[in-house]
Amino acid sequence: MNPLLQDFNTAPFSKIANKHYKPAIKKAIEIAKEEIHKIVENTEKPTFENTTVALDFTGEKLNRITSIFFNLNSAETNDEIQKIAQEVSPWLSEFRNDITLNEALFKKVKEVFDTKESLNLTPEQEMLLDKQYKSFARNGANLNESDKTELRKIDTQLSKLSLKFGENVLAETNAFEMHLTDENDLAGLPDSTKEAAKQLANEKEKEGWIFTLDYPSYIPFMTYADNRELRKKLAIVAGKKGFQDNKNNNEQVVLDIVNLRHKRANLLGYKTHAHFVLEERMAETPEKVIDFSNELLEKAKPAATKEFENLEKYAKKLDGIDQLQKWDGAYYSEKLKKEIFDLDQELLKPYFKLENVIDGVFEIASRLYDLKFDEVSTIDKYHEDVKTYNVTDTDGNFISVFYADFHPRKGKRNGAWMTSYKSQQVKNGVNERPHVSIVCNFTKPTPTKPSLLTFNEVTTLFHEFGHALHGMLANTTYNSLSGTSVSWDFVELPSQVLENWCYEKEALELFAKHYETGEVIPMKYVEKIKESASFHEGMQTLRQLSFGLLDMSWHSQNPSEIKTVKDFENEAFANTKLYPDVPENVMSTAFSHIFQGGYSAGYYSYKWAEVLDADAFEYFLEEGIFNKEVATKFKENVLSKGGTEKPMILYKRFRGKEPKPDALLKRAGLL
Repeated sequence: MNPLLQDFNTAPFSKIANKHYKPAIKKAIEIAKEEIHKIVENTEKPTFENTTVALDFTGEKLNRITSIFFNLNSAETNDEIQKIAQEVSPWLSEFRNDITLNEALFKKVKEVFDTKESLNLTPEQEMLLDKQYKSFARNGANLNESDKTELRKIDTQLSKLSLKFGENVLAETNAFEMHLTDENDLAGLPDSTKEAAKQLANEKEKEGWIFTLDYPSYIPFMTYADNRELRKKLAIVAGKKGFQDNKNNNEQVVLDIVNLRHKRANLLGYKTHAHFVLEERMAETPEKVIDFSNELLEKAKPAATKEFENLEKYAKKLDGIDQLQKWDGAYYSEKLKKEIFDLDQELLKPYFKLENVIDGVFEIASRLYDLKFDEVSTIDKYHEDVKTYNVTDTDGNFISVFYADFHPRKGKRNGAWMTSYKSQQVKNGVNERPHVSIVCNFTKPTPTKPSLLTFNEVTTLFHEFGHALHGMLANTTYNSLSGTSVSWDFVELPSQVLENWCYEKEALELFAKHYETGEVIPMKYVEKIKESASFHEGMQTLRQLSFGLLDMSWHSQNPSEIKTVKDFENEAFANTKLYPDVPENVMSTAFSHIFQGGYSAGYYSYKWAEVLDADAFEYFLEEGIFNKEVATKFKENVLSKGGTEKPMILYKRFRGKEPKPDALLKRAGLL
C-alpha cells in the first residue's frame, strides 16, 4: 500500500518511504490526465461550471503529493530524494505543457471566456476565468502551428541558457580561493569568521586560512578585514564572475537570453519582455515601474550622496584614504555604524529566546486577528524538531494546521521560507482549511543555553509568520486563487508588514524578556535598534534601485543593437553611481536573480513591496498597532482574499487610497 495514494488529511510523513514517491507521482499524473480528458470529452456546451471550475479542481492529488515531496526536498532531503527530483521534474513540466498546449481544452476555455460578459460572474469567478484563459494564451495557445513550434524552440533554448548561466557563475565561484598563511592578514576579523576559514583550510588539507566567494566567507571578510589590498583582491575577483576570458564567460549568454526573451514577447504580441511580464503584476507596465523607481531615486539620491561624502570623510580621517572604492564601503560603514550606535548584537540576544519570540508572534496574531495556537502531538511530522499546532479562532472554529521547523541540520537548505501542504478551498459546500508551514535556520539550544536569536533572526521569524498568516487566513472558493497565490509584487506585503511590530515598544514588551532574569528589554536598546535600522538607507535604496533599473534596461527595450555588456551596463548605472568604475568588473554576467531566477523584469518588486508595507503600517501607527478595526480591515481585504481580485483594488479597499512612497521615505529617514 502506497500511503501517498490513500486518502489522508494531514501528510502521513512517518509512513512514507522514498520508494513511494515515483509510483505515486506517476499515478497522480495519470489521474490528473483522466480528469482533463473528462472535461475535453464532455459533449455538453462548455460552461463556467463544467469547464472553468472543473479545470481548477483537477490535479488535486498530484498537488498534495508533489507539495510533500518538494517541501521535503528543501527541508529534509538526501541524495536519493535529490535524484528522484531530477527524474520527476521533467515528467511534471511535460504534464504542464500537455495542458497548456491541449487545443481541445483551450477551445473550451476560450468559448467560456468569450461569453464572460453574459455570465453574471462574481469578481472572484471572473478572476479565475481570466487567469485560466491567460495561462493558455501567455504560453502560446493562440499561435498558429509554425509559431507554436518557434515558441517551443525558444523556450528550450532559454531553459538551456539559464542553466548554462548558473553553471558558469557556480564554476567561477568555486574556482577561486584566497589562501592566507600570515595571521596578520586576518586583523579585524571576528573569531567565528577566522574559525570557519581555518576549518575550510583543514578540509582542503592546507595550513592557514581559506576565504572564498561564498557569501558566509566573502561578506564578513569585506566587512571586517583591515587589510585593504586583500579586500580589493577579493572584491575584484567577485566582480568579474562570468566576465573573464575563459570558458565560463557569460557575456554572450546574457545577450542571447535578452534577445530570445524579446523575440518570445514579440511572438506572443507584446512590445518587450517587460511588457509581457508586467501585464500580470500589480505594476502593470514598464513605464509605471520606471516612473516609480525614478520617483524614489529623486528622494534617495541627495541622502545617498550625503551619506557617501560623510563616509569618505570618515575613511580619510581614520586611515587617510583619498578615494573611497567599492571594496571600502562595507568596511567603513560597519565601523561608523558601531561608533554612532554602540549597538552590539550579542547584547540583544539574551532578550530573544526562541520560545518567547514564538509566544510573542502568536500573541500579536491573537490580538490582531483573534487566533489561538495550540501545540499538539497528534499531527504526524517529518522530523522530531518540527512543532505542530492546531489554529482556531476565539469562537473555537478550526482555521488551519501549522507546522514550524526552526533549526539547521544536514539535509535542510539555508535560509527561511513559508510553504503549504494543503490549499484552502470550498469544495462541495465544505470550506477545506489549509495546512501551512514555516522553515527557518536558527541556532540550536545547547546543554547550557536555550536558542537565542539575533535581532535579524527575530525579524526573519516575523516575516515568514506574516506569509503564514496569509496562508492560514485564506478564505476563497478556488484553490488557485487562495492564500499566497497573488501577484509577485504583492506577495511580500503580509510578510514585510508584520516585521514592523518588532520595532514597537508595545509589541516587544510582550516577548523580549531576558531568558535568565525575565527583565523586559531596556528601551534604550529598542531606540538604538530603531535608529540603526535606517543607517545608510539612502545608499542602500540607491543600490537596490540601480539593480532594478538595470533589470528594466535589459528587458524594456529592443536589445538587438546592444554590442557589449560592459558599455550597456555603465549607461544603465549612470544615474545611480557613487563609487568609481572598476574596468574589469561587470554585474550582469553574475546577476542570477534576473538571468537564472524568476526576477527578470521583476527586481523592482522588492522596493515596491516596501512602499506597500510602510504605507499599510502607517495606518496601524495612526490608529494604534493593535487597533481591531484596522486589523479586521487588513484581514478581510488583504489576508483572506488571496488573488481573488486585483491587488490594487484590495489594497485601496483596506487603506482607502493608493499607496504613496512617503511612509517608506519617512521610515527610512529620507524625507
